[in-house]
Amino acid sequence: MGHAGMAAAAVRYLRSAGEPRTAGPVEPLPRPDLRAVGDDERAPIDPAEFRRVLGNFATGVTVVTAPGATPATPAGFACQSFAALSLDPPLIAFMVARTSTTWPRIARAGVFCVNVLGAHQGDLCRRFAVSGSDKFAGVAHEPSPVSGSPRLSGATAWVDCAVHAVHTGGDHLIVVGRVNALGTPDADPDGHDGAPLLFHRGRFGHFTA
Repeated sequence: MGHAGMAAAAVRYLRSAGEPRTAGPVEPLPRPDLRAVGDDERAPIDPAEFRRVLGNFATGVTVVTAPGATPATPAGFACQSFAALSLDPPLIAFMVARTSTTWPRIARAGVFCVNVLGAHQGDLCRRFAVSGSDKFAGVAHEPSPVSGSPRLSGATAWVDCAVHAVHTGGDHLIVVGRVNALGTPDADPDGHDGAPLLFHRGRFGHFTA
């Protein structure tokens, strides 16, 4: 199956996932066909070098959340690879590893909320970057207005979306979201100034004008 076929299969899967909060088994997407490198060909780029060089590109940090099968079981994961995609229609995109255990739960819901983290939320990001833990324990949040996905307290912005399309990209999936609502908090009750959390060369940082 080629990449276009796998992308179409991913979209068909999402459209057939049923009601957003319905639990059930999630079939993994097929792995892409990867051609082996011949003895007389140049070896692939070293993954460590790839990370080192691309780590020079500073990014913001988000947490992507989705409602669970019950209100007590929401899903979420930390995500750097988030970007605005289209103004008309309003679309955003994020990338997620095909091995992610959280993505199938978001796919099942068919909706999600992107929470843009503030400079004071490094610890919150670390919490959502770890698999197999109760990521939402003690984390204040409320339902986003359209999808009901968790909107995290203290985030500098939120974007409430429905899954619009899914494309394959090597060992990741490219998820396109249709924006249904978005906003920023009127004020931070703890007095934070709305500065973003940044990630650069494997470390968190703050923006200085």
